[in-house]
Amino acid sequence: MGISQDTIKQVTAQLYDRSLRGIPKDTEAALRRADAAESNETARHTLRIMLQSAEAAQREQHFICSDAGVPVYFVKVGAQARFDGSVRQAITDGFAELVASIQPPLLPHVTHPLTLERGYQGKGMPIVTFDMVDDCDYVEITCSPKALGSGRWAALQIFSFPDLKTIETFVLDTVIQAGSQPCPPVVIGVGIGGTFDYAAKMAKEATLRPIGEKHPEKIVADMERRLVQAVNQTGFGPMGTGGDSTAMAVHVNYCAGHGFTPVAVAFNCWINRRTKARLYNDGRVETLE
Repeated sequence: MGISQDTIKQVTAQLYDRSLRGIPKDTEAALRRADAAESNETARHTLRIMLQSAEAAQREQHFICSDAGVPVYFVKVGAQARFDGSVRQAITDGFAELVASIQPPLLPHVTHPLTLERGYQGKGMPIVTFDMVDDCDYVEITCSPKALGSGRWAALQIFSFPDLKTIETFVLDTVIQAGSQPCPPVVIGVGIGGTFDYAAKMAKEATLRPIGEKHPEKIVADMERRLVQAVNQTGFGPMGTGGDSTAMAVHVNYCAGHGFTPVAVAFNCWINRRTKARLYNDGRVETLE
């Protein structure tokens, strides 16, 4: 027995649907902590509106935001996992079926980068990243749709032998340039080192780390603490209303590399879309987020 194409199709469609109608539990908790700590009355009011909007969307099964983004999946493939059918085709078929049936309908956000034609299909869509994982017999799929506000302001720059101050200054400069347009309070992912493409991948994966989960290495954990403090001193606040709550978290991933060091910064908006499931060889499906 293996993981069927039909199961992958159904699960990936369900993950996308769920990501649009609620926020992760850690994100809800982070917003409530921000509300309790926020010194700006307008910002507190905005945070409460966000929480009420998330609760209403989940209760009434509406979308929290009309910008449903484009389909982005991270797939961790266990070395002992077995497949019965095409994985990528299953994800593509699942999104197509979702588009045809979801209520309310999705807006056509998939955009051809050269003609600017918009629709629901396109080259490379859905965007899927695959990674192999040793010693497990399941496939773990994370859905994190990328919308305009958070996607537009991602940035990457390559440095030669940078010190920590140089890296942190670049991250903060990116946040300042983005301002309130990524819809704060945001989760910020930072990828340091490796190669151009791998730094960007690490930054995006860093946004998926649960809020409150610290990096195990002290030098990185200290960097995360300094950065989140600095970001929250910018004063942008929730949706640009001012205040202390511009970021819920800053998460940093790094990789060894050459003397040139790419640094990438990615954002997730306050909804922090992130749903996850594991599919096992025996047919079981485990919902994780």
